[in-house]
Amino acid sequence: MTEGLRHLTFIVALLILVGGPRRSSGDGGEFSGDYSKLSGIIIPGFASTQLRAWSFLDCPYSPLDFNPLDLVWLDSTKLLSAVNCWLKCMLLDPYNQTDHPECKSRPDSGLSAITELDPGYITGPLSSVWKEWIKWCIEFGIEANAIIAVPYDWRLAPSMLEERDLYFHRLKLTFETAHKLRGGPSIVFAHSLGNYVFRYFLEWLKLEIAPKHYSQWLDDHIHAYFAVGAPLLGATETVKATLFGNTFGLPVSEGTARLMFNSFASSLWMLPFSKYCTADNPYWKHFSRASRKSHQTYQCEDHEFLLNYSGWPTNIVNIEIPSIRAFDAYPPVTEVAQANFSSMECGLPTQLSFSAREVSDGTFFKAIEAYDSDNKRLLYQLQKSYHGDPILNPLTPWERPPIKNVFCIYGVDLKTEVGYYFAPSGKPYPDNWIITDIIYELEGSLVSRSGNLVEGNPGAASGDETVPYNSLSLCKNWLGPKVNITRAPQSEHDGSDVQVELNVEHQHEADVVPNMTRSPRVKYITYYEDSESIPGKRTAVWELDKANHRNIVRSPVLMRELWLQMWHDIHPDKKSEFVTKAKRGPLRDDDCYWDYGKARCAWPEYCEYRYLFGDVHLGQSCRLKNSSADTLLHYV
Repeated sequence: MTEGLRHLTFIVALLILVGGPRRSSGDGGEFSGDYSKLSGIIIPGFASTQLRAWSFLDCPYSPLDFNPLDLVWLDSTKLLSAVNCWLKCMLLDPYNQTDHPECKSRPDSGLSAITELDPGYITGPLSSVWKEWIKWCIEFGIEANAIIAVPYDWRLAPSMLEERDLYFHRLKLTFETAHKLRGGPSIVFAHSLGNYVFRYFLEWLKLEIAPKHYSQWLDDHIHAYFAVGAPLLGATETVKATLFGNTFGLPVSEGTARLMFNSFASSLWMLPFSKYCTADNPYWKHFSRASRKSHQTYQCEDHEFLLNYSGWPTNIVNIEIPSIRAFDAYPPVTEVAQANFSSMECGLPTQLSFSAREVSDGTFFKAIEAYDSDNKRLLYQLQKSYHGDPILNPLTPWERPPIKNVFCIYGVDLKTEVGYYFAPSGKPYPDNWIITDIIYELEGSLVSRSGNLVEGNPGAASGDETVPYNSLSLCKNWLGPKVNITRAPQSEHDGSDVQVELNVEHQHEADVVPNMTRSPRVKYITYYEDSESIPGKRTAVWELDKANHRNIVRSPVLMRELWLQMWHDIHPDKKSEFVTKAKRGPLRDDDCYWDYGKARCAWPEYCEYRYLFGDVHLGQSCRLKNSSADTLLHYV
């Protein structure tokens, strides 16, 4: 009976949240009219969508064949038992991006495509991506048709997503269908590469909608954009995967991983690039006599040549070039012996260094083209799918998206790779390079793999273990000249450790570093908020201490903050532009626990001891009080 009353209280609270007319306002942070509920549209990141077979493939020497609709990415059983067969279903043609002649794969659809990539008792939790996010929404009463996943083939370049799958046409229809179904705008949740996909969609949309209706369409269909772990200047791990291979925890060799990764045109989508270099907006070419095939002009500011490392902490690549040049960088010993090197002096390999700009504009790949058989393909795709893209050159800095509410969220202060030292291995492709050293950023300093300090330009913090801090924090440029900063503990707190700085001066293209204390044993979340620089629009940046790039979408702290922000936004009686950070109490039964020091449930204001049959320990019997749904009103 008491359990039913608690659920009834939650339902009443949710009806207050989503029902009834909303106060009309010209303020960009509020709705106008009568909206029932928001929709949530999820755009997953790289390798975060299931791929299924769309053909029959007989795998020799293995009882496990591929049949239509079988899992390809990620089926660990077939990967372990028939890796060559599995690769046929994963690889694409390196030039035209068509499927392997013997096997074809396509992305799955619906929420199941992004929740667990490899379902199973053991593998399921390890491959879970958005499952916890969906469970959180269900627990708080979100309707099934209010959460929409838009999976895509993450192996393809952006232009091929549209050319082969009409992905951006279908994404536009998804927003319009959600608007008609729910009666209100949607909230976009994008993670990692999904942010690149959404950025390309916004540019593509300019050619589909008349310019005078473009802004109105965005206002009508998108209420807020949550950019989670966005690599706004690319990621250095992309270079490692391109030259050496990145297994992402799969039971394959680095060479096999490199062979697979380099068959995807998307392998270049997250290359690191300079924030000082831009390209002509190809959007205008569609309204001029310029040919669609004309090359874009790539221009760099003076800062690019006056400062070191293209604004990155250090050079992205340091590579040893063999002293002997040949069509085959690593010819057999017999060929070397037969060559006439009598006039050539013996010398050590030459070490060359390349900045982010020199990686993204192709200078690096051209420099080692004679020593790596794959670079011809890389240069072709770099020009065709990125610098020559008729919609957008993705290897250029982001501007703030023209959306009313933008929230940029990422983790900080984890050990993150920012530079590499490569050398020839003497083996054939794909194992022809080895990594001799790695440069990491760690909490404001640069260190080598051996632990030695390295000179460079470290940022105020380090990245999220995958994307460097300077790439994640570029969205601070979207904030205005006056920023309100709040730092609070990530765990539930009573407000005693919350620090606030109002109207902090912010120079454009400069980092905002709060002058706040930090306890070494506490994980904080730092909020940078601006609701005044652009009338009717809000911009916020959230930095979560020790939040890993791949696991951040499963973070209970992030889910709690997102839920409270959405609750605040849609409530008709909200008192501020952003949700209050004054305190954080338990919102779910899982947030309640047993305090052994006081021999009671922690947070007695919110939680109580209530045993239910099946509880096996005291903490499991700590549950929210029946009236705890009312605590949500404290965050309005």
